[in-house]
Amino acid sequence: MILPSSRRLLLGGLATTLAAPALLRDAAAQTAPAAPAPAPAPAASQAPGFYRFKVGSFTVTTVHDGFFERPIQGFVRNAPLEEVQKVLADSFLPTSSIRIPFTVTFLDTGSRLVVFDSGNGVLPPTATQGKMLQNMAAAGIDPAKVDLVVMSHFHGDHVNGLLNAAGAAAFPNAEVVVPATEWAWWSDTGNETRSPEGQRGNFANSARRFAPYKDKIRQIQADAEVIPGIRAVAAHGHTPGHTCYLIADGNAQAMFVADVTNRPELLARRPDFHIVFDFDAEMAEATRRKIYDQVATDRIRITGYHFPFPANGYLAKEGNGYRFVPADWSSAV
Repeated sequence: MILPSSRRLLLGGLATTLAAPALLRDAAAQTAPAAPAPAPAPAASQAPGFYRFKVGSFTVTTVHDGFFERPIQGFVRNAPLEEVQKVLADSFLPTSSIRIPFTVTFLDTGSRLVVFDSGNGVLPPTATQGKMLQNMAAAGIDPAKVDLVVMSHFHGDHVNGLLNAAGAAAFPNAEVVVPATEWAWWSDTGNETRSPEGQRGNFANSARRFAPYKDKIRQIQADAEVIPGIRAVAAHGHTPGHTCYLIADGNAQAMFVADVTNRPELLARRPDFHIVFDFDAEMAEATRRKIYDQVATDRIRITGYHFPFPANGYLAKEGNGYRFVPADWSSAV
């Protein structure tokens, strides 16, 4: 028979034994490190879009300005839709629509800070284009320090960025260089009825965008030197005075080919395609072949306004067209 006092001791020991795991859990909770905070959600947007490389002692920076998407139907005017879609499919691109990137090229010569074209300008944050200013900031490029804006042509996606959100000069300390042929066409409203209907808005838009720079505009002729190290190269057809620019420092060369083609996967491969944006399609085709023969033969590095970011590389002759070869990323600086 168990005595009452012994029974109490036994029950007390059993209670202690049963409580031990809970006591241990409480002690562990007091001494264990706090659980790490949940990881933040991924950012909604991509990382900043800029890329640098050297041309001799010059530094080139390409800055992404977003993209625009449009249906492929009607984009090429002189070929069946199925033929266009096959070229896109061969490049692993969608065949129902085409995404058109925008990339602005900056050049630091050491004494001048130059931008070729001005981008889409200030647009609502929800827009897929108009990203240049935020990417300029990420690249450490101050618009107030740009002292030369060099225009290839006057389509809106190239001139709209001349103005800031207040409608004033986005590059307040810059001289603006324009191709004389391009300026003569779009500044004369008498040419409006002789322009494709879809491009007639360029007359009023150009007048507005260049207005704050009226005392700082310099017209240049084809093949003229813009500044030492930059020379204009006539490339008419996309617009009446469309112009490329050859950059050279010593033996090193690069060319800003602007809109000689739109997407190279489509129009470099098939320079015979005539697209909806070209002012004179036959002249634009001849220009594509001339400019691209030059850069392919001389192995000149290029930057293109509508090329896939970082929008620089080389063109190699391939059959009746050209193959775009992106530059080696290890050449970045």
